Amino acid sequence: MEINSSKSGPVIRTVGLTRHYTRNKQTIEAVRGLDLEVAAGELVAFLGPNGAGKSTTLRMLTTLIAPTAGTATVAGHDVVRDRAAVRRSIGYVGQGNAAGHQFRGRDELMCQARAHGLSRRDARARTDELLDAFGLTEHADRPVAQLSGGQRRRLDVAIGLVQEPPILFLDEPSTGLDPQNRVNLQEQVRRLNADLGTTIVLTTHYLEEADALAGRVVVIDHGQVIADDSAAALKSALGDLVAMEFATAADARSAAERADRVEGAQVVVDGSRVELRAAFGRDAAPGLVADLAAAGTPVGRLEVAGPTLDDVFLNLTGRSLREDRNATTDATTEGAAA
Repeated sequence: MEINSSKSGPVIRTVGLTRHYTRNKQTIEAVRGLDLEVAAGELVAFLGPNGAGKSTTLRMLTTLIAPTAGTATVAGHDVVRDRAAVRRSIGYVGQGNAAGHQFRGRDELMCQARAHGLSRRDARARTDELLDAFGLTEHADRPVAQLSGGQRRRLDVAIGLVQEPPILFLDEPSTGLDPQNRVNLQEQVRRLNADLGTTIVLTTHYLEEADALAGRVVVIDHGQVIADDSAAALKSALGDLVAMEFATAADARSAAERADRVEGAQVVVDGSRVELRAAFGRDAAPGLVADLAAAGTPVGRLEVAGPTLDDVFLNLTGRSLREDRNATTDATTEGAAA
């Protein structure tokens, strides 16, 4: 593989990476000044609503489209000046199916292997290895059109791995899959990263996928990075939610004054309901309930919930990521704008 960077340096680096489109004489800022570094062996999830610029970013990093401004290097190669070198160093699985519907899965893998310069013997061995790794051996001689959605998606990933790339880009890899196939695919991605040390960058708008898979989550909205850390750190910084119901609105207001004494607490009163969000809120809840009871404002109902990535996104943007799933997709937006 062609990696032209030091072991300690990032294998992916962007500085001010920007992509604009023009549609109906209006400029659309799909990606705005993205600064990013990814180290070798990381598993990074780009999380954000549809249309946030995630797919556009991947398409620039994989040389499919050129940046409007800024620079990016992948495996030490510039994505504009050294496109061929970048492509030899990566695997890429887009949102569409990579294999022709009337071709057999085995033939598609063989053709890809040969296109990457493997001998016929080595190509056959690599094909068999990938079919076995992704549980596709018994389906290998069926036309792709006859495969299930999960089998097609696993074949897409296998095609992206034919040349054993040190860096793999996955664009919404589990979109459209049922829960079981989504879990199966996530297990394969996790194995590639843990067992083979493959650097993996994937885009997703599935909160659970980013939470379960990635060691690092980069939250993107309106073409900009708004948060970048591990899922655990992002959630921990937000804190637990403690929701309390009281007999009257007056009790709730009185309770809110005492709840506001919890260190770092954010307190909101809504009628007879008080919501408190604070780091380690679940640890503070028992003492707070006891204190309120002693003060004559007993809690009628208590709910304690740990933060989710959707809570993080809501806190950062003022809207829910789950609500944005019905928005226009990156692919649709970009296709219409191009």
